[in-house]
Amino acid sequence: MSCHALMVQGTTSDAGKSTLVAAICRILKRRGVRVAPFKPQNMALNSAVTVDGGEIGRAQALQALAAGLAPHTDFNPVLLKPTTDRKAQVIIHGKVATDLDAKAYHAYKPRAMGAVLESWGRLTAAYEAVIVEGAGSPAEINLRDRDIANMGFAEAVDCPVILVADIDRGGVFAHLVGTLDLLSPSEQARVKGFVINRFRGDIGLLESGLTWLEKRTGKPVLGVLPYLHGLMLDAEDAIATATMAKGATKLKVVAPAYPRVSNHNDLDPLRLHPEVDFRWVGPGEAPPPADLIVLPGSKAVRADLDWLRSQGWEAAIRKHLRYGGKVIGLCGGYQMLGRAIHDPAGLEGAAGSLAGLGVLDVETTLEAEKQLRNVSGHLLLDGQPAMTGYEIHLGVTAGDGLVRPAVSLGDGRQDGAISDDEQALGTYCHGLFDHPQALTALLAWAGMTESAQVDFAARREADLDRLADSVEAALDWEKLRPLLPGL
Repeated sequence: MSCHALMVQGTTSDAGKSTLVAAICRILKRRGVRVAPFKPQNMALNSAVTVDGGEIGRAQALQALAAGLAPHTDFNPVLLKPTTDRKAQVIIHGKVATDLDAKAYHAYKPRAMGAVLESWGRLTAAYEAVIVEGAGSPAEINLRDRDIANMGFAEAVDCPVILVADIDRGGVFAHLVGTLDLLSPSEQARVKGFVINRFRGDIGLLESGLTWLEKRTGKPVLGVLPYLHGLMLDAEDAIATATMAKGATKLKVVAPAYPRVSNHNDLDPLRLHPEVDFRWVGPGEAPPPADLIVLPGSKAVRADLDWLRSQGWEAAIRKHLRYGGKVIGLCGGYQMLGRAIHDPAGLEGAAGSLAGLGVLDVETTLEAEKQLRNVSGHLLLDGQPAMTGYEIHLGVTAGDGLVRPAVSLGDGRQDGAISDDEQALGTYCHGLFDHPQALTALLAWAGMTESAQVDFAARREADLDRLADSVEAALDWEKLRPLLPGL
């Protein structure tokens, strides 16, 4: 069986690579093609647990869903999770391999490329088509040597490339022409056409520019994609701040956007719920009054806890609890709610311990072996509603507070803690708000006793179809067909 491949590269980060790959995967799946997504190297703090017990970037899990597949480590063989501005955890085929600074990782890239090519070989042997996503921009001159994420990969496997740019940023023609000009001759020849993303307005006003672009570069414009409002699709890394238009809301929820926040897509169901007033609170902003505070996950728990304190959150949380407010901690946020975080091996910086917020009667010790598993069970709240989720964490948590767990899991374990006064809840389970029954129960626990039941898994599926419909209508399939023969 022959496999056809196409790579989507972007002129910038957030140009639309992830969503375009997801859309093409869904379109091909609907046409009966066995298609898989692939991102050789990803740098992101949003990750997902795979069917083979590893972790990959959250965007690749979404693309797998679009293709009708369970997430697999081969879809994203190299994942970098930054721990500081200069250092990252290196995950190869779903498992932690090492922690390296940027210079050391540059030397490590040939080994990482070996893992990339292993996964590529397995995917091209198993699928009819593989749609590849690049990372950042292929024109980042300082990263060209030993590149495994963009043209270095495309050249190694002889994969055609389309280049996508975001017109909503402005300067779209400069982005496309400038990127192309900075590529080598062989790389320029590899670029088969352009896609312009997030266009709104009168397409007639753009046509003269498209004609100029095709004449200037000799490359066709393969499509102009419209700006789609309100899509609920998992963000690759940047915190999604867009909200739905809402009427009167019933519950106010806030969450701190600390520097190393991870898996912040956990809070998307709150951000998009029609009856919840949700807001991320960034640096320099005073924590506002709310009914519920959610502390999300963190890739550097002690450093982010120091940041919380420096931003006034500790005093704000104590005041919030005195006035009857509720607090939920997810993963790293759960650890912060305890009495202490111990890091004897220096896994997140210098070895040592840090006092927690003391809201839950537990302590956490960070250990080298990462816990990775998909989970299901039920919340230990009124009605014991069903829940699903996943665990990605280093810590082991112990203490008297565990006598009142938050979750009972299907594998016989219990997880998390609920405070004796019922005001604080912590758990290692990511995705806690995704299940409609769990979401309704948690909102009721926080004070919204009557709420519409919202199924965000169904919403995500519907939005993938909406995205695919839009992209299918906008792309020029006659021009694309030579890149994906027979499809």
